[in-house]
Amino acid sequence: MQYVFDTSKGKRYRFPTHTNELIIDRAVSQASEVFVVILEPEEAPPPHKHDDTEQVFYILEGEGTLTVGEKGEKYPVKSGDVIRIPPSSIHSIEAEGGNRLKYLAIDCFTASRTDDEPTWDDHVRVMCREQSWDYNNVTR
Repeated sequence: MQYVFDTSKGKRYRFPTHTNELIIDRAVSQASEVFVVILEPEEAPPPHKHDDTEQVFYILEGEGTLTVGEKGEKYPVKSGDVIRIPPSSIHSIEAEGGNRLKYLAIDCFTASRTDDEPTWDDHVRVMCREQSWDYNNVTR
């Protein structure tokens, strides 16, 4: 059983819209996964939702705008802020101010978690299919 995870040894996924560095894979955890998200200036992942996950973000550096909900409510975010995204909530964060935005993301799976994506890598494959991204480029 592993209790301590070295953040410098995460696996990097470079999507066309952002970078994720996987720290704790859902495959080794009962109810969570952890990764660091890096958004270069003006980058933002596409608006999306997770039906089986509540997410908690801790902003490590930078500033940006959180867009959340059906109406696209906007909230400024900055280093030191903590954000909670309830399950099934559409959301996205954009880096602003000409600087990168970096945050720790903790996915907390709900009781409705399925085994359709048992690993983070399985989830990435689904994301790539849905967004028409090349999985091989993302994992390079």
